[in-house]
Amino acid sequence: MTHGRIVLLLLVLTACSGKPYVVNPEQNGNDARLNRVFVASHGWHTGLIIPARHLDDAVPELKRRFGSAPYYEVGWGDKNFYQAREVTTRLTLQAIFWSEGAVLHVAALPSQPRAYFSGSEVVETCISETGLRSLKAFLANSFARDAAGQVIALSKGIYSDSQFYAGEGRYYLLNTSNKWTAKALRSAGFDIAPAFKLTAGSIVSYLRSNTRPCDTAADDAQ
Repeated sequence: MTHGRIVLLLLVLTACSGKPYVVNPEQNGNDARLNRVFVASHGWHTGLIIPARHLDDAVPELKRRFGSAPYYEVGWGDKNFYQAREVTTRLTLQAIFWSEGAVLHVAALPSQPRAYFSGSEVVETCISETGLRSLKAFLANSFARDAAGQVIALSKGIYSDSQFYAGEGRYYLLNTSNKWTAKALRSAGFDIAPAFKLTAGSIVSYLRSNTRPCDTAADDAQ
């Protein structure tokens, strides 16, 4: 394959969103920002944190699994790499080049996100009701479902009270867990380009520069 064809292939792959797809919010210039969401950076990987009751509305199975948790952190990644108890070179290469599928990791946080993830960087921002609706739709669409339309629980998660679920899409070099977070933010109404947000640092840097304060007393988990 020539250099030009390789470059063209990379551009095509970068442009392709891949499942789960961004849910574009409706345009509403008068929609106040009242809903807190957070992004946690754990070094190489990011997770989106949302008050649990919002996601319980969109995915009722979570309420039955986790009860009355204040917050959920949700992350998306390669099926084998993310669930592995020991990371190997083979798993890393498999995730990048021949992933067998994706999973979601849902963790019920028992306290405020910054307190729980005291060793990680957590960025807070506020989104509108319109952005919240499209974000919830994006998150719900990130779950794979069985023939009855139910989410598919897999293995126990990696911290807190957490669970892996079968996810939509396929992980690869240009469709990473951080790109998934960028697609979530795009769905929430941010003018972010997911194709170019493949690292945790790029997500955090964007949010630091584009954090949106709450218009009034923000929604919370209580």
